[in-house]
Amino acid sequence: MEDELEFRRMLAMNLELEGYTVSEAEDGLEAINLFESQHFDLCLLDVMVPYVNGHSVCERIRLHQEKIPILFLSALNATHDRVDGLRRGADDYVAKPFHLEELFIKISRLIRKGYWLDEALKSDVADSSLFRFGENEVDLSRYEAKGVYGKFALTRKEADLLRLFFEHPNEILSRERILHTVWGYNVFPSTRSIDNFVLFLRQKFEEDTKNPLYFRAVRGVGYRFTPKGR
Repeated sequence: MEDELEFRRMLAMNLELEGYTVSEAEDGLEAINLFESQHFDLCLLDVMVPYVNGHSVCERIRLHQEKIPILFLSALNATHDRVDGLRRGADDYVAKPFHLEELFIKISRLIRKGYWLDEALKSDVADSSLFRFGENEVDLSRYEAKGVYGKFALTRKEADLLRLFFEHPNEILSRERILHTVWGYNVFPSTRSIDNFVLFLRQKFEEDTKNPLYFRAVRGVGYRFTPKGR
């Protein structure tokens, strides 16, 4: 994501010459829409972009994907700028101007790191990855599920939330515990983010979202997963 047209096109062209497939965004809103509609191995973000700044885009990405590498490219080069970017969830920070060769080395290393983490996570859940409740089925190792409307893909955060529910059936989980376990406090989402994720699960797995059988709210506390329904 980069708002300077000539710079963005130059960077995209050089990345494509290196063999990468590149998607461009002119502003923060377009970057978020791209991220939510496609799979990426790495995100390059600038800080100063229209509508939604790079820091907010980074936080939004981290809500859904903990492991995808994020690299900031920015003219803001003060120490506090770098620290702020890293605190928001970025893996690295490159100040403008920079040498393309240095950037390509960082990109290559971050992508390799992302692949390694993804494979490690799949290995960790491979032995206990398949869960069934009612007519629903979830395969956490493949990030796939079958719900009331058929098969669909899961994001990493959706899979992490489901795993937490599956590992604690019939137990009331507070919003704070969910935040700590699934998001890890690396970013600071509101509890409303949890509500939206649970709403997504209900839309996919519940016949009646207003009267859910499996993902039930406990007023003033959090949520409870009941694998056998009510």
